[in-house]
Amino acid sequence: MGLAALITQGEVRPEEVKEAANKAIEKVNGEVSAVIELWQDEHSNLQGPLYGVPMLVKDLGVSVSGRRNELGSRLAAGYVSAQDSVLTQKMRQAGLVMLGRTTTPELATSTTTEPSFNGGTRNPWNKRYSAGGSSGGSAAAVASGMVPAAHATDGGGSIRVPAAVNGLFGLKPSRGRISMGPEVDEVWSGLAVHGFVSRTVRDSAALLDAVQGNTPGDPFIIAAAHQTLRECAAQEPGKLKIGVMTHPLNGQRSEPEVVAALEQTIGQLIALGHQVEEAAPDIGSWDAFVEMNTRFWASNTAAWIDALAAMMNRPINADTLEPANLALWRLGHELTAVDMIGAMHMRNAVTQKMGLFYQQYDMLLTPALPALPVELGRYNLHQGNLDGRGWMHQVFDQSPFTALANVCGTPAMSVPLGFSPANHLPIGMQFLAGFNQEPVLLQLAGQLERACPWGDRKPAVWAGH
Repeated sequence: MGLAALITQGEVRPEEVKEAANKAIEKVNGEVSAVIELWQDEHSNLQGPLYGVPMLVKDLGVSVSGRRNELGSRLAAGYVSAQDSVLTQKMRQAGLVMLGRTTTPELATSTTTEPSFNGGTRNPWNKRYSAGGSSGGSAAAVASGMVPAAHATDGGGSIRVPAAVNGLFGLKPSRGRISMGPEVDEVWSGLAVHGFVSRTVRDSAALLDAVQGNTPGDPFIIAAAHQTLRECAAQEPGKLKIGVMTHPLNGQRSEPEVVAALEQTIGQLIALGHQVEEAAPDIGSWDAFVEMNTRFWASNTAAWIDALAAMMNRPINADTLEPANLALWRLGHELTAVDMIGAMHMRNAVTQKMGLFYQQYDMLLTPALPALPVELGRYNLHQGNLDGRGWMHQVFDQSPFTALANVCGTPAMSVPLGFSPANHLPIGMQFLAGFNQEPVLLQLAGQLERACPWGDRKPAVWAGH
């Protein structure tokens, strides 16, 4: 928003801002490997609310006409999009300038960004560690100061996980707030949504204001609010009743540094006048929860792989896919229609239980992750030994708090409220709320940002150094 104001007031020209962003990318991308392609001929002729502001798009989920969209995979290498997605059209109308593509794990089926296709993305706070995933490239680019914000997607935590480990604000919107069209109505049977990562609450709110909304044929419609989300971010939320879940539902224990950051957050919330109490939601069996997600992930991934292989005229084997996605492809073809109906039934049961939870509490607070990110290379070390279900359990054990919002289609955000001095890594706190409750999430996020400002913290790899 600061850049948009400078451009609107005529203090800088869009060309100058674009040049500065390109210089920032050139300066630090070699250290973090977040940007895989630059589009030098992109510019904006539309005087939207974000006119001239540079950003990057994830190499997955959004189509830009005439640009490569390779999904972090050898299978889709060289694929060029034939048309703009609805989100691309809305970003153009807002005046945003898309400078290029950011890295993603192969087909986004991981919470670390280390694809065989173009290597690992490093965390700008500590380059030995993962930048998270699946929007790890976007998060590392924003955290290192290349651009103020970047496109991201989230099917099980892929906005919030990289936001948490890169010290950013990341909001996963409600299902249907941002159109997925025109080529698809839902992604991963409704688990996945579009969004952004940024360094400030107001930037994320302004981006959502600019691109939200539906088009004819979309399966969901969220009625327009009487005020903008950016206005909400500037308002006080009033006294909220917030439930807290310290440890994940899989029986693991959150690490002491994470618990300490959570306790510090609870103290800040109480100081701000909110009511906070322990309240773990009842979603049934953890294994059944993972199995439900496994069926959605595997079936959709298998169909996606089949379509890509046919389109690119390539075989489906170890030369085109990593072991984890080959395993998910095999599992997807083993699942039956009855299995998918069972998954839909399980999803409804969880969603109904969470609906009752949000009648008791305004929000649920958890750590974004139960532990600090793993060192590069460790996450994928044993993927060749895992079948599809084994891979899914590994992914969900790494990020056991985030998928609940994807299953329910509800909004959730990671807020950079904690920090590990020992490893020099950020620790994110996750807040989940009921459907269409982005306004209250942004109100609380804005309040926390004012009370505990994080903007002055900069990573070791920072373009402004």
